[in-house]
Amino acid sequence: MKRILFISTLVLSILWGCKKSETPTKEETPIIPSVQTEKIIEIKTSFGNMYMWLYKQTPKHRANFLALADTNYFDNTTFHRIIKDFMVQGGDPNSKDLDSLNDGNGGPPYTIPAEFVDSLKHVYGAVGAARTNNPAKASSGSQFYIVTNVAGQHFLDKNYTVFGKIIKGVEVAYTISLQAKNSKDRPYQEIKMDINILEKTVEQLKAEFNFVP
Repeated sequence: MKRILFISTLVLSILWGCKKSETPTKEETPIIPSVQTEKIIEIKTSFGNMYMWLYKQTPKHRANFLALADTNYFDNTTFHRIIKDFMVQGGDPNSKDLDSLNDGNGGPPYTIPAEFVDSLKHVYGAVGAARTNNPAKASSGSQFYIVTNVAGQHFLDKNYTVFGKIIKGVEVAYTISLQAKNSKDRPYQEIKMDINILEKTVEQLKAEFNFVP
C-alpha cells in the first residue's frame, strides 16, 4: 500500500512539474510593444489623390471630419466651387444630385464652433471649413475648401477655421482650380471625390509624405 501511494505521489509530482514548466509566468511572458499610428485623410479624385493631415489643435473639426469620413458621407460629393489662385470647395451632399442649383447649400443639420488657432493660417494647401455668414463664425458641418494660391489667402485668417493641411498632392487641388466653369464658379465637369481614413506610423509619414506630426 505504501509503495502504491509513493508511486502515485511521484506521478503527480512529475505531472505538476511539467504543467508548471509549460505555463510561463508573468515575468516570462514576452511583451510586444504596440506601434502607434496616426490617422490621415485620403481624397481620391480623377485628377489624382491628395492626402490631408487633420490638426489636433482643432479637435471639434477633426472629430467631425473623421466621423463623416468613417460613414462614407463625402463619397461621390464633388468639388462644386472652384476659383483659380484662390481655392476649391467641396463636401456638400447636395452635389450628389442632378440639381446643380442647390450646390453649396447642403450639409448636416448642425454647425461646428469656430476653432481659431494663431499658428494655423491660410497658407498654400491649408484646409478650411466653409460657413454661412454668422456672427459666431461657426463652420459648416461638412463643406470644406483647399487653398490653391501659393501665396496663401491670409485675409481669411481668424474668419474661417483652418483645421487641416494637404501634406501630399496639393498640385491636384491646383489643377482642379483651373478647370472650365460657369459664371457661378461651378465646374462643368463633375469632379467627384472618394474620401478614406488611412492609418500610418510616424516612420511611414516621414517616408511617404515627408511629414512629421
